[in-house]
Amino acid sequence: MCGTNFVDEATARNIAAAAATFRQISKSPFGADDEIGMLNLITPESMRAVLSRADAGHTIDLSVDYFLGMPSFTAAGQPPYQIWMTNTPRGTAVHDSTGFGEQNELVGYSGDAISMYTHCGTHIDTLNHFGYGRKIWNGFDADSYLGARHWLCAGAEKQPPIIARGVMLDIAALQEVDVVPQSHGIDGRELDEAARRQGVEVRPGDVVLVRTGQMRLWDDPAAYMTNESGLTRDGAEYLARRGAAVICADNLSLEQIPSTEEGNWLPVHTFLFAEAGVPIMEVVDMERLAEEQLYEFCFIGAGIKLRGATAAPMRPLAMPLLDR
Repeated sequence: MCGTNFVDEATARNIAAAAATFRQISKSPFGADDEIGMLNLITPESMRAVLSRADAGHTIDLSVDYFLGMPSFTAAGQPPYQIWMTNTPRGTAVHDSTGFGEQNELVGYSGDAISMYTHCGTHIDTLNHFGYGRKIWNGFDADSYLGARHWLCAGAEKQPPIIARGVMLDIAALQEVDVVPQSHGIDGRELDEAARRQGVEVRPGDVVLVRTGQMRLWDDPAAYMTNESGLTRDGAEYLARRGAAVICADNLSLEQIPSTEEGNWLPVHTFLFAEAGVPIMEVVDMERLAEEQLYEFCFIGAGIKLRGATAAPMRPLAMPLLDR
């Protein structure tokens, strides 16, 4: 594992992963009340700087569409995405649910509702999603901070809008394959090789996207969800120690499935949330970025402010940098 000599000493003090202890909850370098971890590395100054270089006329949507039967965590017992009509033009006229009587013959009213797991589709995870035992990031304890319905801290509503430098590391292109083989573990060496080949580096406050090519299987839920390739703990440490503010992937689970770490079925999640304070994004569509070989860009995104939630749907955008 690489050290932390790629950032100056003052910056390293604000990178929790630089001082993390294996399978121990980290205290935030940003204080006892901190609930957003490394998102603090994104500052008003850094946002202004990257936004001033963004080509808004060339905007790439990094999100997926939601549809019945879409890939989700149903195998883990989570509810699937559902959508149903709450009102239809003819049904409203027949039942007069609006109370407007004959006006319903003129006004054709359609409405709908959805139900889904918060980790469905393109979404950002919060730091209360995983921890060790009863505790999560910064020592928040379930005995004091977990209510009857949701966490009372570190929820989706606490995360600010994200405007940052984005970096994509294309592992599928590095391996010269369409999709990285099933269950392949992406470690720090491979991430470093991809960065060097692409001529980019990960800097503190970056949003880092790791592409496996898995999104090419999006319309085949069974294939998309089976034994995913993804980050190993070593790979996650490589990015977190460099100050990544958010780590993203195009697969469902971010990390290598199944786990190869004894005693921990999600070692990357627990490390990034509890030890490193790094939120993650999953199900990010990077195919256009790959087609355009766009490895550095302005990233813009904001999750829905679901109070106390462990995740929130997000529609992230990428804009090329005018002086790249």
